[in-house]
Amino acid sequence: MNLRDKLRGLLVRLYARRVEGHLDHAQVPGHIGVIMDGNRRWAKAAGSTTVHGHRAGAEKIEEFLGWCSETEVEVVTLWLLSTDNFDRPQDELGPLLGIIEDVVRTLAADGRWRVHHVGTPDLLPSQMQMALKEAAEATAHVDGILVNLAIGYGGRQEIVDAMRSMMLDAADKGTSIEDLAESVTIDAIGRHLYTGDQPHPDLVIRTSGEQRLSGFMLWQTAHSEYYFCDVFWPAFRKVDFLRALRDYAARHRRYGG
Repeated sequence: MNLRDKLRGLLVRLYARRVEGHLDHAQVPGHIGVIMDGNRRWAKAAGSTTVHGHRAGAEKIEEFLGWCSETEVEVVTLWLLSTDNFDRPQDELGPLLGIIEDVVRTLAADGRWRVHHVGTPDLLPSQMQMALKEAAEATAHVDGILVNLAIGYGGRQEIVDAMRSMMLDAADKGTSIEDLAESVTIDAIGRHLYTGDQPHPDLVIRTSGEQRLSGFMLWQTAHSEYYFCDVFWPAFRKVDFLRALRDYAARHRRYGG
């Protein structure tokens, strides 16, 4: 690392401390959703392979959760794999699934996080399903941040699965179609989502400069604030995280007052 890079790093750290010092912790979002975008473009810009980009993105997760633990954040939802990602070439999808499985096991072994899967389990390989089940069971007692791992996740599919779950429950109880129709409410559908009775995201962060939702938590984010960051996910820094929190706090005060 040359002198210029060292000075730049020092200035970024000093700026991050300044932003953190002015952060209103009373306005920190309770639930943050993250669309972790830009792994492949980061790798391409670095002259590296796509798989290396995915590994670098995976390594950023624990660091990000550490930043969240320093605030009042209670729930974090991380979108690791969408339903659309299964259309990727097998030479990319296979290693990506392996990297994600390592993430699941690493977070479970850490001991600080309570792990919960959101997504359609049937889309995933049996080994991944087992890793997610074991992680949830092993961390069920943890009194830390609830980490939703969105793997094999699609927002529209979640709503379809919620409605299917409602109908199956009604069938088990012998409920008529007329009574089922009467029982369909916003709260009832919400209870059948992957996130169940969890609080909805207050803030959704998307990295890489893309400004679209891509189907992320379509139901739960109806009233969420969004923060779009130009930085690719592997390069996402604490100062970027703090800027997102500062921006959210400013909006929250304005809309609430």
